[in-house]
Amino acid sequence: MQAPHTPSSPSVRSFAQRFSATRRGARLARLLVAHQLTAWGHPYGTPPHDAVALVVGELAANAALHGRVPGRDFALHLTWDARDGVIRVEVSDTHPAQPTRVVPVSDADHGRGLVLIEAFATRWGVRDRVGPGKTVWAECALPNRPDPL
Repeated sequence: MQAPHTPSSPSVRSFAQRFSATRRGARLARLLVAHQLTAWGHPYGTPPHDAVALVVGELAANAALHGRVPGRDFALHLTWDARDGVIRVEVSDTHPAQPTRVVPVSDADHGRGLVLIEAFATRWGVRDRVGPGKTVWAECALPNRPDPL
């Protein structure tokens, strides 16, 4: 009698890490997520990979620049549900202020983060977290891909 076939990998995968609330921490978050996406079968340079990396970069930068509380880190949690083809990005910081979407002036060098997230994510929002602060989340659609060999 053969044993029932069980998938070699779960359909839901996750990655979580804490980062210093600095520009360097935000950059490291984006780079590690880019590496994780490649490991999950979404290689660098593909539209899904680049969209998620951009969303992570913007949320991490916002946490480091606007959500920064001295002496506190920000947390990143990435979840990919292969069944639904959705990747969820959650960035938590300890600052109580909610993100606000602004209409950037054409020559301004800031103010486009949430506009970019709205453009690349299928949906996004903010929720309270345990302890001080908030979690900003975004979901992006990814095609289902086979496990890398």
